[in-house]
Amino acid sequence: MRWNQRPRGLRSRIVLGFAAGTLLVSAVLVVTTFVLARNYLLDQRERSAVRQALTDASLLRSRLSTAGTEVGDALGELVPSGGGDVVVRSGGAWYSSSLEVGARDVPTVLQEQVAAGEPATARTDSRTGPRVVVGTRLPGTDVEFYELAPLTELELSLRTLGAVLAAGAGAATLAGAAFGSWASRRAVQPLEQVAGAATAIAGGDLATRLPPTDDPDLIAIVGSFNSMVDALSARIDRDARFVGDVSHELRSPLTSLVTTVEVLAGRRDDLTPRGREALALVQSELDRFRRTLDDLLELAKLDNSRDSPGADDASPGAAAPAVSVAALVREVLERTGHPVDLLAADDEESTTVLARKLPLERAVRNLVENADRHAGGVRAVRVQRLGDSVVLHVDDAGPGVAAEDRERVFERFARGPRAARGSLPGAGLGLAIVAETATHLGGAAWCAPGPDGGARFSIALPAASSAPALPAASS
Repeated sequence: MRWNQRPRGLRSRIVLGFAAGTLLVSAVLVVTTFVLARNYLLDQRERSAVRQALTDASLLRSRLSTAGTEVGDALGELVPSGGGDVVVRSGGAWYSSSLEVGARDVPTVLQEQVAAGEPATARTDSRTGPRVVVGTRLPGTDVEFYELAPLTELELSLRTLGAVLAAGAGAATLAGAAFGSWASRRAVQPLEQVAGAATAIAGGDLATRLPPTDDPDLIAIVGSFNSMVDALSARIDRDARFVGDVSHELRSPLTSLVTTVEVLAGRRDDLTPRGREALALVQSELDRFRRTLDDLLELAKLDNSRDSPGADDASPGAAAPAVSVAALVREVLERTGHPVDLLAADDEESTTVLARKLPLERAVRNLVENADRHAGGVRAVRVQRLGDSVVLHVDDAGPGVAAEDRERVFERFARGPRAARGSLPGAGLGLAIVAETATHLGGAAWCAPGPDGGARFSIALPAASSAPALPAASS
């Protein structure tokens, strides 16, 4: 079975790296310390056992030197100094200081070494635990002396030492993981600051900058990022000013053209049929040109606005008036020749928002005109209060908007590829103004499938907490 594991984050990898590194170092230190301590303690215990065995062997030899003393009697009177047991072989017979030990407990290799006259030691295991066997031949006799010294106490000490070292390694690993967590937060903090600043900039807050730092490794990054944002902000401001300046400059010749065409229209009856047709085409294109210029000027105004959402651009710092969205939509429907019964709305007081009426009216009009021009007309309009927001839905009778195009239709100069048959051409700025206006007022705009087919275009704006709504006809 294959498991689809999610990739670990940077902080997780740093913590795991610190923990694994600490565990590896701790394991090496624990193993090295335990092996060295074990070898040292065993060596010391063997030397002590050898000294005790030689002392006991000397004492047994002195007792055997007394006339008439048998090996068994002398062994019975011997009390080993190390607390171990003694096994003696004399004349082929084996003697023991305890019934629990005997010739079987003396390794054959050790017996051969002692029989050859060489003192020797060996480590063995028994039912009671490990022990060291020391063997030697008593000088001037044929007696082989073997003393069995227990290593149980040493083994217990080594186990305790191992447990302590293992616990220390575990504690060191946890400490390494904790330090790794702290270090990862410090290491990732600059990235989180960059991500937060980038998110704010993407949301339109071009005044966001990274805070200055004294870290020599981050100075270049912070400086480059802030310089990039400065250049981006300057470029956006320059483009916005360019659009506004061009639109203003085009207004004068456009006004002259409109005036001239109106003069020609007043003498329409004097023109030939082809001339009247050309005049109608020029009037249509001039009207489209005028609407495009108005849209560009509105977008430039929204781009250049630096006031808080809903503030009046004409008087910075002034509080925005309260406007009833339900009353405003009813007025737009009446002015555009739509039946008012298309509107289903909550009461006017609950659908009040803080905004200048003219930009909001333009956004609502753009939604209605978008349905008329490109989607077979308005099917239904709904204004309702949802929590702290006032939501406006405009349902059209068109073919709908594909899922992949529902965000793109709010981009500037975007035209839907699935507009209804017979839809009128446009510059693709109407829905962009809707989205920019909603964002400027602290809300949002989106597109979704309509409940009865077609598309549903919606905007949500923060509701006014408590403020009397202005009359719908006020501006």
